[in-house]
Amino acid sequence: MSVARQRISSGSSFEELAGYSRAIVDGDWVFVSGTTGFDYKAGTISPDVVEQTHQCFRNIEWALGQAKAGLKDMVRIQIHLTDAADFKAIAPVVGQYCREARPANTTVVAQLIDPRMKIEIEVTARRDMSGPPDRPGRNR
Repeated sequence: MSVARQRISSGSSFEELAGYSRAIVDGDWVFVSGTTGFDYKAGTISPDVVEQTHQCFRNIEWALGQAKAGLKDMVRIQIHLTDAADFKAIAPVVGQYCREARPANTTVVAQLIDPRMKIEIEVTARRDMSGPPDRPGRNR
């Protein structure tokens, strides 16, 4: 049975400007775009890299939830930091959110589009669609 592709948008001005989606659901796979520490509801970003990391995961968790998935479903995470010295501060935060899933991880140092951004995280998840049809998250 073929499952239609679903686009998930957070309403971010970046998504509209560059013509992309916060996440794409394709069958059991969920691809979450690079997500920064912007609080999209408030339209703000903290200057603190640790708080930006927490906000990245809140944004990612929201997108995964829209896809009927969760952080436990992550299989791959790619982290982009603007300063390698920040790794020591953000590693325990990443561990907090990734401990259950233990996804494959790549972390690189790169310049980001907006100088206020200190971290950007991209996630791939695979939804667990096993179990009874009335199981939360099951949509087949």
